[in-house]
Amino acid sequence: MFIRIFVTGGTFDKEYNELDGSLYFKDTHLNEMLKLGRCRVPIEIRTLMMMDSIYMTEQDRELIAINCQKSETDKIIITHGTDTMVDTATVIAQKVKDKTIVLTGAMIPYKFGSSDGLFNLGAAIAFVQTLPKGVYIAMNGRYFTWDNCRKNKQIGEFEEINIIQ
Repeated sequence: MFIRIFVTGGTFDKEYNELDGSLYFKDTHLNEMLKLGRCRVPIEIRTLMMMDSIYMTEQDRELIAINCQKSETDKIIITHGTDTMVDTATVIAQKVKDKTIVLTGAMIPYKFGSSDGLFNLGAAIAFVQTLPKGVYIAMNGRYFTWDNCRKNKQIGEFEEINIIQ
């Protein structure tokens, strides 16, 4: 069986315009990242949208959830902007029960060279193969359940909301 990756944009796939300093979307960097990481896992990539997650609508989240439902594989990774990743994970968790779905992203664009994106993608590939069915977020080498994490904007990392001792 293969892993399906749904691309939605986010910092993961942003490009840098050297002339005016702006960030924009052109195409996904996933194929290049998988090649660089020497990935040998069967993966199929499908771009759903290329947008900053702060502009995502409920209809966009519904489209992502529908694609997860319709996917023929039960192992799915979604590349997503970190600002509203938890919002999208919540919608998916309410609608998809029989698959392992891992959302991941990056704080720094891959094209900057110092991105956390390659590491986060590798972790997501490992987590989607080993975690039980459910919806998760993979960032900074950790995974979180969809309903127990948030982005801490002060330190630029995801963290658990309720730490279980």
